[in-house]
Amino acid sequence: MLAGFRSFAKSPFAVVLFGLLIVSFAVFGISDVFRHPPGKWVIAAGSRNVPPEDFKTRFEGYRKQQQAQGQTITPDLAVEAGLDRQMLQQLALQESMAELIRQMGIRPSDKLVGDILREQLAGLPPGQRPFDPITGKFDPKMYAALLAENQLNPARYEATLRDDIAQTQMLAAVAGGLRAPRIYSALQAAYGLEARDLAAFAINPSIVEKPAPPTDAQLQAFMKEHAEQLTRPETRVLSVARFSAKALEPSATVNEADVVKTFNFRKDTLGVAETRSYVQVFAPDAKAAAVIAQRLAKGDQPAVVASAYGKQPVMIDSKPKSALPDAKVAAAVFALAEGQVSPPIAGDLGVSVVKLVKINPPTVPTLESQRPAIEAELKVQAAQAKAYEQTQTYQDAHDGGANLLDAATKAGALVLTTAPVAAQGVDESGQPVPGLTPEVLKTAFELSSGGESELIEAGKGEYYAVRVEKIIPKALPPLAEIKPQLTQQWMITKLLERMKAKADELGARVKKGESMEAVAAAAGSNVQRVPNITRENARQFQGLGRDLLVTTFGAKPGEPFTARAPQGGFLVAKVEAVRPGATPQMARITEAMRGQTSQGLLRDVSLAAQDAAKAQLKTKVNLDLARQAIGVDTTLLPKDGGKPKAKEKAQ
Repeated sequence: MLAGFRSFAKSPFAVVLFGLLIVSFAVFGISDVFRHPPGKWVIAAGSRNVPPEDFKTRFEGYRKQQQAQGQTITPDLAVEAGLDRQMLQQLALQESMAELIRQMGIRPSDKLVGDILREQLAGLPPGQRPFDPITGKFDPKMYAALLAENQLNPARYEATLRDDIAQTQMLAAVAGGLRAPRIYSALQAAYGLEARDLAAFAINPSIVEKPAPPTDAQLQAFMKEHAEQLTRPETRVLSVARFSAKALEPSATVNEADVVKTFNFRKDTLGVAETRSYVQVFAPDAKAAAVIAQRLAKGDQPAVVASAYGKQPVMIDSKPKSALPDAKVAAAVFALAEGQVSPPIAGDLGVSVVKLVKINPPTVPTLESQRPAIEAELKVQAAQAKAYEQTQTYQDAHDGGANLLDAATKAGALVLTTAPVAAQGVDESGQPVPGLTPEVLKTAFELSSGGESELIEAGKGEYYAVRVEKIIPKALPPLAEIKPQLTQQWMITKLLERMKAKADELGARVKKGESMEAVAAAAGSNVQRVPNITRENARQFQGLGRDLLVTTFGAKPGEPFTARAPQGGFLVAKVEAVRPGATPQMARITEAMRGQTSQGLLRDVSLAAQDAAKAQLKTKVNLDLARQAIGVDTTLLPKDGGKPKAKEKAQ
């Protein structure tokens, strides 16, 4: 797309079109030109509409979280996994509940919203708080910039905060009057404390016939049976041309004249103004102020002097003159010597006396002190300019008919040819391939073999172009390539099948009346007994294996069953006894769990309320528009909205 813009910008049609756009903006306004037409929403719940850009913002936030955890999620992969549907449905439930609460008249006051917002902002790390570092006052521009970093704006964030407060207050009111019946927690206590005594013996592999090595025909059949697990996904060999300002920084040079020019331009803002610390004591009138000044000059403590008039001294620490709200006090403070006391000051905020505690002289930056930072910044700018210049050279060569490799070589760009890589950005061993962004992968898997992309701008002086050198369709690997591993897996599978059959056979003997000991002895094994297994203490018996534990709690007393052994193989087992928990312990747990049971009931009520709100408001969702908002080509999706089709493009 970047290449297209550049080519178009050189044409005479661009001048005419831009002129028409300027006229339309002047006549109709910019907002009217770009406003969505009626009905352009992904969710409509009563009076609330969620526009496509809001859904895209939420999706991008989720995608960044997953990328931080090492997962690459493209829009097409999100559709394939059903994440877009899940996010849309969850958002529809939330919007429905918020709208229903609004219709009920539950609305937090502006003061409450403001108080909670201030608490949230005050809880941020010091460097992120949107308060002026000198005056300490709230800075709306810093606040908006902070939200913009998270793709939010003040109106949207505060509306979400208002919804959260209203829903929290409503649920708190419901929770205050909701208490689960005692029988609920009593049933949970009985369920958790039910104790079972288990007897089991393992099947010895030596008592079953070992399978013979498989023939090729058997392996082919085994491959076909497990085709889904064995099929390798489509992979592509890519050549990626990278135009990187970051990579160019070490070789970037800086002109000394530019360093001096930048320093001279900024030196007035780089220094730190003189600041002063002082103590201020307010007086009821000028006469009292004169007495206060005399006592402070004699060395009396400000707190003692102020207490005589029922006041507290005000301590001001390290403030520049411009940050002091009272101009008369500021003039007096910055006229004093360190330790000196002022005469009475008739300021804008009342009569007072100040004593200067400390003077912090101004700091004046030098060129040498600022040189490292300025040179680093100028290097970044030079590298970005060089990277952009490379893209121009590349684009001109590419437009002239050169292929990606030749054009990139002429521009001096780095070219990486990858090993076969899947759409998720991993190689054949499942390891991530470095240097492939989600945008590069998405573009690469939309091209046909031999296809080349336009330049992809990744921001901050980073550009990419990609060429598909080869497409390797998804397919089963050749038998010869995986024969040793497949043979081993086939023999293990067959051995386990025979061990399972032997376990079923021995279990049937126990079921007919033979004792566990007799059957185990005949199989060359020993019976092991584990008493008092409960759902509460199941963690203590994790060594038995999940399959055996789960089956134990579902088995009928006295009826034998088979289960997988934790170290492989199979077990024949039987629950020999089932006992209820001790009454005192059940009573104690019943009361202890009642609060937790009530919380669980509240969660169920909340989920049911969301479903009811959605049904009552007849909330509508627009899945196609939501997918288009995140960059999915919905024309390539099947009618049932399932997985995307493979895109076909002419070379």
